[in-house]
Amino acid sequence: MIPIARPSIGPEEADAASKVILSGMLASGKEVSAFEEEFSKFSETSSGVATSNGTTALHAAQLALNIGPGDEVIVPSFTFIATATTVSMCGASPVMADIEETTYCIDPESVMEQITSKTKAIIGVHLFGQPCNIGALTDICEDHSLIFIEDCAQAHGAKYQGRSVGSFGTCGCFSFYPTKNMTCGEGGMVVTNDLGLSDRIRRLVNHGQKEKYLHTDLGYNYRLTDVAAAIGRVQLQRLAGLTFSRQENGEFYSNNIQRKGIITPHVRHDSTHVYHQYAIRVTRDAGISRDELAEYLHKKGIGTAIHYPVPVHEQPVYKGKVSGSDCPVSQRLSKEILSLPVYPSLTPDQRETICQAVNECE
Repeated sequence: MIPIARPSIGPEEADAASKVILSGMLASGKEVSAFEEEFSKFSETSSGVATSNGTTALHAAQLALNIGPGDEVIVPSFTFIATATTVSMCGASPVMADIEETTYCIDPESVMEQITSKTKAIIGVHLFGQPCNIGALTDICEDHSLIFIEDCAQAHGAKYQGRSVGSFGTCGCFSFYPTKNMTCGEGGMVVTNDLGLSDRIRRLVNHGQKEKYLHTDLGYNYRLTDVAAAIGRVQLQRLAGLTFSRQENGEFYSNNIQRKGIITPHVRHDSTHVYHQYAIRVTRDAGISRDELAEYLHKKGIGTAIHYPVPVHEQPVYKGKVSGSDCPVSQRLSKEILSLPVYPSLTPDQRETICQAVNECE
């Protein structure tokens, strides 16, 4: 079976974690501090704050930006639900915007339609490793005095106009979940050029402490461990090679999947795609449905996944309870999208097998 995802982790990561475990210093410490410094430098920002996962990174960032009750935050409806639920966790209201059909990322024109006097921020998601239209979104934020938050959970190393994602917004939030382009097992990071903001986030993720046992804020235990940070530091050193493999796999698919009605991922002319997912669209012209293709591939021993089968505004927790666009593009793509294996350890023979199966499926 060719799985849909496989973490690229090995002896170097195991050795780094083992050294921390044997040291007896397991909680947040020197490894976390080093990881924060190295990752913020990688992201071309001034500061990084490590967190326990990508969701806590988004939540802590919004709390530090004073997003709360009475505020609205515009998010794409086609994304992992944490982009929206972290807004709700702050007591604010997520407002749904539709996505661009070509990139699957939030549509600036739909964003413009959702802005009200209550709008405080926009969260732009770099979905599947593709940067969203940062230029248009930053212009909107400047024109309307809004906060721009980058959700970079799927886009480690992606670039927009030659610059790293995460460095454009007020802050950028990353995830290090096992299937991400780099992993800590679990972990997250907020990067920013605003040192005051990073100080506030640092307090919030550590029980609101300004110094030990002096609590100035209502905080949380969102800390990353030194064991996870040690793994993350090794993964960061390997990220360029892992990204190259993903891009090589993605390019192979785009050149060799040649079935009518199947649309391969578009790459923005001004951006670098890092293929967290390689998501094709199975349209009516393909002669089969998305679900039929997924079933066929499963029978051939090829794993697939649907990212995402239900748009956020149609999820039971939000259906009929959120404002915004009815998101027709999100609705349509949720019935067409199918992710193929694209992880770095995929072999040339496996890539060929996958392309052949997609092209020949009846």
